[in-house]
Amino acid sequence: IGMSGLLVKSTVIMKENLEELNQRGLAASYPVILGGAALTRAYVEQDLHELYEGEVRYARDAFEGLRLMDALIGVKRGVPGVKLPDLKQRRVRAASTPVAVEERPQEGHVRSDVAIDNPVPEPPFRGTRVIKGIQLKEYASWLDEGALFKGQWGLKEARAGDGPSYQELVETEGRPRLRGLLDKLQTENLLEAAVVYGYFPCVSKDDDLILLDEHGNERTRFTFPRQRRGRRLCLADFFRPQESGEIDVVGLQVVTVGSRIGEETARMFEANAYRDYLELHGLSVQLAEALAEYWHARVRSELGFAGEDPADIEDMFSLKYRGARFSLGYGACPNLEDRAKIADLLQPERIGVHLSEEFQLHPEQSTDAIVIHHPEAKYFNAR
Repeated sequence: IGMSGLLVKSTVIMKENLEELNQRGLAASYPVILGGAALTRAYVEQDLHELYEGEVRYARDAFEGLRLMDALIGVKRGVPGVKLPDLKQRRVRAASTPVAVEERPQEGHVRSDVAIDNPVPEPPFRGTRVIKGIQLKEYASWLDEGALFKGQWGLKEARAGDGPSYQELVETEGRPRLRGLLDKLQTENLLEAAVVYGYFPCVSKDDDLILLDEHGNERTRFTFPRQRRGRRLCLADFFRPQESGEIDVVGLQVVTVGSRIGEETARMFEANAYRDYLELHGLSVQLAEALAEYWHARVRSELGFAGEDPADIEDMFSLKYRGARFSLGYGACPNLEDRAKIADLLQPERIGVHLSEEFQLHPEQSTDAIVIHHPEAKYFNAR
C-alpha cells in the first residue's frame, strides 16, 4: 500500500489508516510505503514504525518507492542478497550533554513582535480579475529545475561517486527530457494556464484575519493557529490590527495549468507508461508552482515593491523577495476548510477550477494562496 501526503492533515490520516490496518489484522499482510511533502523519514521510520504491526517505510520520491517495492518483492520471494534498507535510527542524547530548558508554552492571543508600522501598499483595484490564455513562455522561466530534477524526477549521482555527477545528469538527461516534454505540451496544446486573483481590504483581531466589504463591514474571517513558543507568530499578525483604525490589504489567488495535462498523465498511467507518467506528472506539478510564483511576482509589481526582488532567479526560488504566498493545508494555515472561503471570494470555477467535498482543488495542477505583502512575512510552522 502506498500513501502520499502533501498537507499537514495527511500525516493524521495516514496514522489513522495504519491503526485501522492493525485493528483489522491486515498489517502483517500489507507493507506500507509513505511519502510526500508533509512527511519526514524520521517520523515514518521511527514513530509510525513503532505504531504499525507490519512493515512501513519512507520513500523520498517515486523512484525510491519503486526501489522499495522491488526490495519488498525480492524479500518475499527469498531472492538471495536482497534486503530492505536499514530504518532510520532514533538519535539518543549523550548523558553528558546538558538538556536545554524548554520554554513554557503560552496560551491565549498574546501577539508576536511583528511590526505594525510598515507602509500599506495601494492595490491597482479591489475585487477580482480573471486572466486566461497565459502562454508558457511567460512563466517558464519560473520553473524550478532543481525541484523538478531532484524532487520530482529523482536525478542524483551515485553514492559511491561512480558514474556521472548530478550536473552531468542534468545536462545529459534532465534538460533534454525537459525540452522534449515542453515541446510536447505546446505542440499538443496541453496547457490552459489561467489565474483568478484579487485584492481585499482587511484588518486583524487576535488570531483572525477579517476581510471587509466596500462599506467596511465584515465579509469573511480566517482564523489561524498561533505558535505557542518562540516569536508566537500567527498569519493575522502581518496585517493592521483592528484597533489601529487603519485598513490593510490582502491578496488572494488561484492558478491552474488546466485539465488537459492531467488527462494526458492519466492516459500514460492507463497505458502502463509509468516512467513517462511520473515525469510528465512531476513537470505538471512544477509548472503549476511556476505559474503561482510568476503571478505572485505580478502582485508584487502591482503593489509597487517588485524593485525589492533579487536579480538572481535562484534567490527568488529561495524566497528572498518581500512578502510571502501561503497555501492552505501547510503549517501556518493548516485548515483546508478555509479553501471554501477563498473559493467564495474568487469564484475559481471561472477558470475551470472546482473545490471537492474534501476541499481539494480540481484539476490537480492548481494552487491557491493567501498573498501577504508585509516585509517580515516568511514561512513558519505554527505547530
